[in-house]
Amino acid sequence: MKISTQVAKHFRDVFFGGNWTASSVQQILESVTWEQATTKVYDLNTICTLTFHIHYYVAAVLRVFQGETLQAKDAHSFDHPELNSQAEWDTFIATVLADATMFSTALEQLPEDCFDQPFTDEKYGSYYRNIHGIIEHTHYHLGQISLIKKILDSKT
Repeated sequence: MKISTQVAKHFRDVFFGGNWTASSVQQILESVTWEQATTKVYDLNTICTLTFHIHYYVAAVLRVFQGETLQAKDAHSFDHPELNSQAEWDTFIATVLADATMFSTALEQLPEDCFDQPFTDEKYGSYYRNIHGIIEHTHYHLGQISLIKKILDSKT
């Protein structure tokens, strides 16, 4: 099996299920309401903020896969527009999942020899490092989202 296929599956699993953690972005977020997504718990980021943060890097790298230049700055990765309704939350989640699907499809199309090549600039490391970094980053913040959701559910 090609490395691009294996890595794409690993990415797809964190978003749509089938990974060792038995949790996924889709599974966790499908039961999160707009009110929960925007409710502040203690001094933690909101579910909405964490979801935006996860998506920020996926969307940035997806644009690179599509031939654009890298346009991402860590300083902006938490700066999301305000969501004011369930419809806006639902639309946002649909975008997150659609971009994840496009990302995994584009990932499968990458040439096998790109994974040890620099990702847009040597200072960012290799394609492999960046793609796996996004997968690890998603798992990390998905755990936070899951815990915040449990806290919010326990208060109702």
